Amino acid sequence: MSESNKNTGVNMAGGLTSGPKIQNMTEVLAVLSVAVVIIGGAEFLLRFFEVKEFVMPTPSAIVTALFEHSGEIAPHLGYTLVELAVGYTIGASIGMILAAVITQFPFVEKIITPYILLLVTTPMLALVPLLILNFGFGYAPRIIAVALAAGPMVMINSATGFRRVDQDKIALARSYGASTFQIFTKIRVPMAMPMIIVGLMMGAIFSVITAIGAEMSGGGFGLGSKLTTFSSTLRTAEFFAVILILAIMGICIYVFFSWLGKKLAGWES
Repeated sequence: MSESNKNTGVNMAGGLTSGPKIQNMTEVLAVLSVAVVIIGGAEFLLRFFEVKEFVMPTPSAIVTALFEHSGEIAPHLGYTLVELAVGYTIGASIGMILAAVITQFPFVEKIITPYILLLVTTPMLALVPLLILNFGFGYAPRIIAVALAAGPMVMINSATGFRRVDQDKIALARSYGASTFQIFTKIRVPMAMPMIIVGLMMGAIFSVITAIGAEMSGGGFGLGSKLTTFSSTLRTAEFFAVILILAIMGICIYVFFSWLGKKLAGWES
């Protein structure tokens, strides 16, 4: 290869390497530009039309309230995170176990599936008053509600992933003497990982929604209770500051599971 061709090859390789980076940077700038336009436009319009702050605060007022009242909001954020961590861990663990069981034992699936469908189709928030009546106003009813919201989402998606495994791979593994446990851990779980990640992400999103709803119903502590307090006292800026925190939590959930999917199931793309 001539020197000019070598240089061309290096340039081409460099172009191929930098291409995705430039594209990603362009996407980030585009997203930020849209955000600036929306936030700046909202700030301008609300000030121009002199909208009262208790009706709709400006973005700057919301950010100011978030920092000025962080000492008031932060403890309740901690309470909500505890509920989510415990409830989601319990629900996701049970969902994964049930998904593994029903895909290995079809008879169990026939028994469990109707109850799982009942949980999926029943809004967990409708059960919160009953849970509070039986377990009080502490952590217990909220953790149970979060677990019931997360578990079915994880189970359904994980079971779907376990069933989509190529049967030829399983037959080949059996021909080499692989046990049922080896087939499950070495073939079913890795191949089902994309659906498992989706189930975990959906379970996390439903957990946040359920936790906030339970806190709004139960009151006392948590971000949901602060939403109720701020809205009833017309502290609209603080209300939207809590909404902003919840939005950031949702974004973090999406980013984390997107990163986890690339790490554990990057082969799918």
